[in-house]
Amino acid sequence: MTDMTTITAAENASATTRQGRRARRATPVKGSRSSTTTALLMLAPAAVLLVTFLLVPIGLTFGLAFTNARLISPRPAEFIGVDNFVRLFEDETFWKSLRNTILFAAVIVPVQSACALGLALLVNVKMRGVNFFRTIYFLPVVTSMVVVSMLWLFMYQKNGLINQVLLKFGIEGPDWLGDPKTALLAIILMSAWQAMGFHMVIWLSGLQTIPGDLYEAAELDGAGTWEKFRYVTWPGLRATRTFILITITISAFALFTQVNIMTQGGPLDSTSTVVLMAVRTGFQQQQTGYASAISLAFFVLVLAVTLVNRHLTRDKDV
Repeated sequence: MTDMTTITAAENASATTRQGRRARRATPVKGSRSSTTTALLMLAPAAVLLVTFLLVPIGLTFGLAFTNARLISPRPAEFIGVDNFVRLFEDETFWKSLRNTILFAAVIVPVQSACALGLALLVNVKMRGVNFFRTIYFLPVVTSMVVVSMLWLFMYQKNGLINQVLLKFGIEGPDWLGDPKTALLAIILMSAWQAMGFHMVIWLSGLQTIPGDLYEAAELDGAGTWEKFRYVTWPGLRATRTFILITITISAFALFTQVNIMTQGGPLDSTSTVVLMAVRTGFQQQQTGYASAISLAFFVLVLAVTLVNRHLTRDKDV
């Protein structure tokens, strides 16, 4: 009898518990509706900006790429199908600009990421005054690209600071921005220097997340400096290097300001880029439809490169 009573009591308690859980799920949490409203109101400004300045321009670009729209024209735009894209693939200037853009990205991605990693390793130490050096390396990042470009424009002059320093060592410097052979190289060096501090900070944040116990264990196993970097530091920076490679690649493909200020795409289109060509076509030549086709084709290219980069990096990390 006692056992039956105990079993019945347990069953009643279990049923009561289930009913309580159902009641709690059915009863709305007090203040949940107001919390949701507050969250939506806080997200609204960002959503409006996202739609206005990102989604709407992207949609307009897709639409205008198949028309003969002009920036200022009394006639309405007409649908012309893929004529803009046929013209694009026959445009020699586009292929020069695309070649320059890819070459710029192919050089600056490894150079800038490697130099930034080297700086991060140098300042990833506990010593007096290290924050001063971190600040100095980061200063070019917070300086306007327009100001940096103007400063380097004067430094790259035939009798500018860089050639004056080279002359001290008996080297006659070239006309950096006036020679098609050196113009793109000059922009690469300036761009790598300007953005190096930002990626140094990203590398540094990744370095500081690696547990110190791993380095101690490596030292106990007799690992030297190179072995610790190869087997501890580099694997520990897996997520960081993926982020850096993708961001540098996208930034490199978006090259515009430096070229527009320092060379305007010259000499002989040796520094012309796809973004510069699209801006000139759309605003100077007022061919909005053709400029949209250039932007759309370039968007597809950058997206493909980014996805391939991410896929290859993920495969190597597995």
